[in-house]
Amino acid sequence: MSFLFASAKNNGILAHRGETVYELVQAGARTYYINCPAKIGIYRANDTDVYLLDSGNDKDAGRRVRQILEQNGWRLAAILNTHAHADHIGGNQYLQRQTGCAVFACGVETAFARYPILEPSLLYGGCPPKELRQKFLLAQASDARDITDAAFPREIGVIPLPGHFFDMVGFRTPDDVVFLADCLSGRETLDKYGIPFIYDVGAYLQTLDTVAALRACLFVPAHAEASADMRELVQYNRQKVLAVADNLLACCAAPQTFETILQAMFRHYQLTMSFAQHALVGSSIRSYLAWLKDAGRLSVRFVDCRMLWALPGKEGDHRGD
Repeated sequence: MSFLFASAKNNGILAHRGETVYELVQAGARTYYINCPAKIGIYRANDTDVYLLDSGNDKDAGRRVRQILEQNGWRLAAILNTHAHADHIGGNQYLQRQTGCAVFACGVETAFARYPILEPSLLYGGCPPKELRQKFLLAQASDARDITDAAFPREIGVIPLPGHFFDMVGFRTPDDVVFLADCLSGRETLDKYGIPFIYDVGAYLQTLDTVAALRACLFVPAHAEASADMRELVQYNRQKVLAVADNLLACCAAPQTFETILQAMFRHYQLTMSFAQHALVGSSIRSYLAWLKDAGRLSVRFVDCRMLWALPGKEGDHRGD
């Protein structure tokens, strides 16, 4: 573990309520992160102006972030979003309205930040029911611009990290602190839930290769502990992804419909079904199935108005459903 991380300065608890604590931690000369459910980065460009790396999951998160900024005498110049999931852009609208700051995102993520109904619609595969139109999956819209905009702060390095979502990126500050967004989950989370959310499995595995090759003074994943070396955690995430793929292949030893596959995976990982879990896990499983099919490891056949997934050469055996 690097000296920088071992000696990271703890500036104390500046905002909290209930069990959620928003704690400011110094990670570099000008780089900080707020330790909260989805870590929020801060880079101090000068004595007063700061850039926020993501904004938390809702208006309340934005309010707590604003309190931290005000207590330190900082002015919010811009929010740089790693990706447009609601727990990373939920504070955008509040902070933008309160401060007039700019908001930047990459590629398709910009559209999701501007039109957040896209997230639950994508996950559900249609117009989402009201159970999915909650702040957990549906943020408030913000006026986001693409990172190619001339106003984007060029001193912040952009690292493409696709896979978890369309055009997710990480950010490297001039202090050599890298914010990794959601490309890694902590061991405890992986052991508890088993199936991490992934939009593009192939791209995600390539991103793990990218992260394993990166070097920095400190890495800050959104949902895992900060560390100077992520290679062991990268390998653990890769193992979990490949284990999900192996379980899907075993499930499809005989042809199965998607819902039967989803049921089997929920039972295997001992997950509880709900609207949100059906959407999140279901979307990930569809992505896995598409990846396995495109790689020639699964095939599809349409029988009696049903779409059946099976191992190649097993399409005609209908005993599984």
